[in-house]
Amino acid sequence: MGSAFLCADLGITPEVRENHASDLAHWLQVLKKDNHAIFTAPSQAQRAADHLHGLNQPQQVAA
Repeated sequence: MGSAFLCADLGITPEVRENHASDLAHWLQVLKKDNHAIFTAPSQAQRAADHLHGLNQPQQVAA
C-alpha cells in the first residue's frame, strides 16, 4: 500500500511484476489471521509515505 501511495503522489505509473501474485497471497493470509489489518495497514503505509516525503524536504537551519 505504501508503494501505491508514493506512486500516486509522485505520478509514477506502477508496473505489473512477477511477485505481485505472491504479495497478494501474503496479504490475504494476513487478513485471514487479523481482521483489523485492513484498517491498520493503510495507516501505517501512509505514515511510511509521509516519512519518506519528509526526507525529501530541505532541512531548516536553526538560527
